[in-house]
Amino acid sequence: MLHDGARNAGTLRGTGIIGVSPHVTTHMNTPSEAAPRPALRELTPLEARVLGVLVEKQHTVPDTYPLSLNSLTSGCNQKTARSPVMSVSEDEVLTTIDGLKRLSLVIEGSSSRVPRFEHNVNRVLGVPSQSVALLATLFLRGPQTAAELRANSARLHSFADISSVESFLDELAENDPPRVVKLPRTPGERESRWMHLLCGEVNISDMPLREGQGGESYSLSEFEALKSEQKRLAHEVAQLRAMVERMAGELGIALDQPPSDA
Repeated sequence: MLHDGARNAGTLRGTGIIGVSPHVTTHMNTPSEAAPRPALRELTPLEARVLGVLVEKQHTVPDTYPLSLNSLTSGCNQKTARSPVMSVSEDEVLTTIDGLKRLSLVIEGSSSRVPRFEHNVNRVLGVPSQSVALLATLFLRGPQTAAELRANSARLHSFADISSVESFLDELAENDPPRVVKLPRTPGERESRWMHLLCGEVNISDMPLREGQGGESYSLSEFEALKSEQKRLAHEVAQLRAMVERMAGELGIALDQPPSDA
């Protein structure tokens, strides 16, 4: 087993290309049919979010799983238990699903008039359900400590203790290629955080600072979300101003003149 420092250094300096071990086969392959799988390309943040939502809802709302496009989009845009918060359309999610289907990571059901989608993460990556629960939690919430992962993944899998979580994380980190990496501790952190590698190598400088680490910081995706929210608020202000001006015109009030003293 590699020491954490050596493993982390190798991962952070790596190419970030995520692949599937050629030695992993599914139950559909016979030994004579087994063939090396093509490397799995890096996922986009939205692809990771879609997979995380599918895994989460499989456990939290099993009666409605597999998910419809509408439910899946709502899960992607959920305000709680998400970091960063996203605002995506059904068209964007559908395009993302098409890409994941080509990677066999998402399967579309055919037993309903409404298309429904389910994940295939465990078979494609060749990892157990416990590891899928941890990966999904990282997809949805970003970097977390082992203790945070245990708490945040409780509805997906009940880990006996933190050491159990760390054992599965170590296995994922030792996978070929690695699926997670243990991040170096930053000033003010008591425990190291873990992050998945399916979207490529982790750039430590892009990681948002945690509370109490000397100021507020945002990742690029969070910054884009803030800009989108700012544009929405500016549009609402413009609409309100137009409404006030229209009402003032109907009442014969000149908005550009200060009120007269009584």
